[in-house]
Amino acid sequence: MFRRTAATLLDEAKLTAREIADQLGHAKPSMTQDVYLGRGMASPRAAEALESLGSEGEGNSGGKSGM
Repeated sequence: MFRRTAATLLDEAKLTAREIADQLGHAKPSMTQDVYLGRGMASPRAAEALESLGSEGEGNSGGKSGM
């Protein structure tokens, strides 16, 4: 549990996956990301991009023209 907490705190401090992996002694950052770092919240930028796509397609079904 301590390793997961340490990884989370380092992630929140904006260290790279490589830096966190080095601290935990992992050879591959993917191991650190897969096992110790949670998925977290969805990206606000992704949500904004999807919302803007929805507003562009208002007025027609599914956002596709000609349907």
